[in-house]
Amino acid sequence: MALESNTTSNSASVKRRNRAVLILAFIKLSLLILVVIVFTLHTAISRSTERRVFSDLEILPNNHVGLLLGTAKYQPGGGLNPYFIHRIDAAVELYEAGKIKYILASGDNEYDSYNEPLQMRQTLLERGVPSEIIILDYAGFSTLDSVVRTAEVFGRESFTVISQRFHNERAVYIGSYYGYDVVGYNAADLTPPSGVQTHVREYLARVKAILDLHVVRRRPRFLGEPVQVPE
Repeated sequence: MALESNTTSNSASVKRRNRAVLILAFIKLSLLILVVIVFTLHTAISRSTERRVFSDLEILPNNHVGLLLGTAKYQPGGGLNPYFIHRIDAAVELYEAGKIKYILASGDNEYDSYNEPLQMRQTLLERGVPSEIIILDYAGFSTLDSVVRTAEVFGRESFTVISQRFHNERAVYIGSYYGYDVVGYNAADLTPPSGVQTHVREYLARVKAILDLHVVRRRPRFLGEPVQVPE
């Protein structure tokens, strides 16, 4: 009886181990598939927009409006955010080169203590950009919101997005989905290891963008009355 009991116990133990091995293998396979999907979507967006994202000012098409995508002016740990500064640099460069006539500063203004459009405006003014060519969009809560609002609120379906390349690719992809004539001008990026965390987040942001467009069909959080951009 003891031998039979031990045999039964060993058999049950083997089954549990086999089940655990199968579950672990399934989890590993699922993670591998997820990584492949995320990488594939990321690459697909880059490839589909590569001819509409520019780093060379000379070959960048002219546009009436440059959409300056917002980010925090200051880093969480203190000090200026280099992404913010580089985007301002790029916007000023485009304006001074005559590549755009107006700058639409679009960003998050969800809280009284956090105002991306106003911070962009103040910094642009400090850089010598005339106040009359700066237009503020306080409802750019996401890249999708900023891109769609440029067309549906500010009446411009042809415009230049101003941000870092990784961000421009996603914004141009969103604009192209809606049929807008959008190009991107690449602000300077950070060199590794700086900015690695931001680039990792971009993989997930692109998955979300594809889900928003092709699955959820998400619309901007707020549209409101049309705003006329002067000619």
